[in-house]
Amino acid sequence: MGMLKRRVMPEDVVINCSRDSKIPEPPAGHQWKEVRADNTVTWLAAWTENIQNSSKYIILNPSSRLKGEMDWQKYEVARRLKGVVNKIRAQYQADWRSPEMKKRQLAVALYFIDKLALRTGNEKEEGETADTVGCCSLRVEHVQLHGKVDSQEHVMELDFLGKDSIRYSNRVPVEKLVFQNLQDFMKDKDPRDDLFDALTTASLNKHLQDLMEGLTAKVFRTYNASITLQEQLRVLTRAEDSLTSKVLAYNRANRAVAVLCNHQRAIPKTFEKLMQKLQQKIEAKKAQVTEAQVEVEKAKADLRTRGENKPKRLLQKQRRLLKLEEQLARLRMQATDKEENKQVALGTAKLNYLDPRISIAWCKRFGVPIEKIYSKTQRERFAWAFERADEDFEF
Repeated sequence: MGMLKRRVMPEDVVINCSRDSKIPEPPAGHQWKEVRADNTVTWLAAWTENIQNSSKYIILNPSSRLKGEMDWQKYEVARRLKGVVNKIRAQYQADWRSPEMKKRQLAVALYFIDKLALRTGNEKEEGETADTVGCCSLRVEHVQLHGKVDSQEHVMELDFLGKDSIRYSNRVPVEKLVFQNLQDFMKDKDPRDDLFDALTTASLNKHLQDLMEGLTAKVFRTYNASITLQEQLRVLTRAEDSLTSKVLAYNRANRAVAVLCNHQRAIPKTFEKLMQKLQQKIEAKKAQVTEAQVEVEKAKADLRTRGENKPKRLLQKQRRLLKLEEQLARLRMQATDKEENKQVALGTAKLNYLDPRISIAWCKRFGVPIEKIYSKTQRERFAWAFERADEDFEF
């Protein structure tokens, strides 16, 4: 049986605004539940709905000037990390040898956040029942250690439910000292015991702030995601490539970031049918190319037989063949792109972790229309970036 959704009254609503701003007036005869000035969140009003007892929020439009300024500041903090990241890495690598268990656990956790883009693992919201974990709440049962797998040594396997109950499953070689520390952390523990038993989310967050003002696990994710995109674009893009090839290169670079950040999705139910239709288009286009090739050869033979001085018919046939071959190449790249990204959510990283100035600069540098990378809504959201990025921009 369903439930009736109760009307939201002013007495249910919490208003969030600046201390010096004019507080909006409630309707006559009513008052707000609360008025607060919390600059650590982005919502402007909130209430709890009665069906699932979940919080609802009113937030800024993504294309608003204030939201754009906040996005810009977020990426600038990540760019500041670039100047100190080598020092931070050197410090946590040195701490792997520390005699203090807490310091070693902190150093290994920081390595996970840096290299694997793990979240810290904040405490669950009230009412959340899923067994989701992050870096600090990893348990022994989530980790398997392998001395050697194939040709790789010191291999760690992580398997757990992360944010939004999305499974994180990754087998990756780690530094020898990290491997040895993990063996020590897991020694004489039960599967349900905490891996980092000397560590809390609060202590890790405080340590991050001590390393750099404003540093969080999300800043690390943003930095590593943006740097990965920039480096992958540099490796994968060639100026002489076709537009289709350049877009495919961009999507592959984006995919590398999505894999790093574990941005997965279920394979769409219509995927197989879509790929079948695409393959049918490819086969039909191949037949057209073959037919056009025959026509070109026939036109060449006619030219030799008749000895025409103006091979207009041959040029027309060659142009048609070239056009069909380009169309076939686009279809094949489209099929490759869809197959490679069937289980990867490219949009999450693009909207939340990748500095848009990298993509805009790349488009300008290689003559790629920005419409091929960002939709109209996304271009409106990143209007601030168009004003701040030329083709020489470096993250």
